[in-house]
Amino acid sequence: MGDKATVAEAFLPLLHAAVGRESPVRFEFWDGSVIEPAGEPAGVMRVRSKNALRYLIWAPGELGLGRALVSGEVDLEGDIFVLLRALQSTAPRDARLGLDGAWQALGAARRLGAIGRRPEPPAEEAKPVRAGLHTKRRDAAAISHHYDVGNDFYRLVLGPSMTYSCARFVGPDDDGHTPADPTVTLEDAQRAKHDLICRKLGLDTRPGMRLLDVGCGWGAMAMHAAASYDAQVVGVTISRAQADLARTRVAEAGLSDRIEIRLQDYRDLGGEHFDAISSIGMFEHVGTKRAAAYFETLRTLLRPEGRLLNHAISSPGGSVMSPRSFVGRYVFPDGELMDVGETILAMQRAGFEVRDVESLREHYALTLRNWVANLESAWQQAVSLSSEGRARIWRLYMAASALGFEDGGLGLHQVLAVVPTPSGATGMPATRRAWG
Repeated sequence: MGDKATVAEAFLPLLHAAVGRESPVRFEFWDGSVIEPAGEPAGVMRVRSKNALRYLIWAPGELGLGRALVSGEVDLEGDIFVLLRALQSTAPRDARLGLDGAWQALGAARRLGAIGRRPEPPAEEAKPVRAGLHTKRRDAAAISHHYDVGNDFYRLVLGPSMTYSCARFVGPDDDGHTPADPTVTLEDAQRAKHDLICRKLGLDTRPGMRLLDVGCGWGAMAMHAAASYDAQVVGVTISRAQADLARTRVAEAGLSDRIEIRLQDYRDLGGEHFDAISSIGMFEHVGTKRAAAYFETLRTLLRPEGRLLNHAISSPGGSVMSPRSFVGRYVFPDGELMDVGETILAMQRAGFEVRDVESLREHYALTLRNWVANLESAWQQAVSLSSEGRARIWRLYMAASALGFEDGGLGLHQVLAVVPTPSGATGMPATRRAWG
């Protein structure tokens, strides 16, 4: 690099390859040089050292950038939603780091004297598991990576309900014709979601119904069903941290006589029968190849006229979270999103009759915005409860996900199905009015 050259000058070709020539973000570099946007900056991306380039050289693309962000070699400052939306809207369609970006990064690194040994990935990165995809062992490791990061950290982000799934933002006078209401509190919205699921499952038709909650998390759905509808609930999870806290919360609520929390894989359920099954935020961990077996297993557990509510994120055409992606390596290892049409088909092939499909896409965007606000408002506490890298991961992935739900790249569907009797009886109400 010449005496008069700056980091910004060396970095400019890489920036053009990654986000286009009209970047809306101000870039600041460790030598004090900057790249200014043409207009008012949507935010600031601060590149703190040469190691940011090393991450990009050794893992070109999303993974390298993710490592730089998680490690703190790159910082994002400003309104995270505005910044991410601006980058998304101005980057050319073919802008990617990829092989071309690797050469750009290598050239910039040479000019900056940043060529060096492979930097160690941040400690928060998921470690590869030597087991087949969606085997019990590998699924347990993936679930532990995501959920066993500290119950106190999740309580801070999710709020008192400890509910890690899309809420339902409706007011008490909602008539079903108004948009999701951002003035509704997160706690009320989560309570409304649980209540809707209970009514869809018919738990209000008679007391004492037996409910299986697959992927029960910290027990919120189980507790609502038991307390509000006198259901007898079995909740299963393969996260030890979740199971331990769920049992504590159940006991503190005085519901231990109606709720059993098990540390158990759904594949080990058998020989039991239930009146209803809820699967909330669980199906994303099952995998496309195991979807048929998942629904077949649940089908064998339901009595005739028993109902299943599958509440899951969906993606048009489906989406696999690659281990080379930020989400696949740091957030949901081995996660997969199915197209809702494929989900419905898998349920029907397993012997279910699908009776209702409802999208809550806009509600998930609001849920995520609430979670990001919770995290940002208690940032130092979040860092002390986990790590700065973990807090950075959650802020980035939740904000990006919110934008995905807002623009339709991601969906959230509740699919309600029933097991008909041999004569075709289902016990289902004639219309949706039964659950509002």
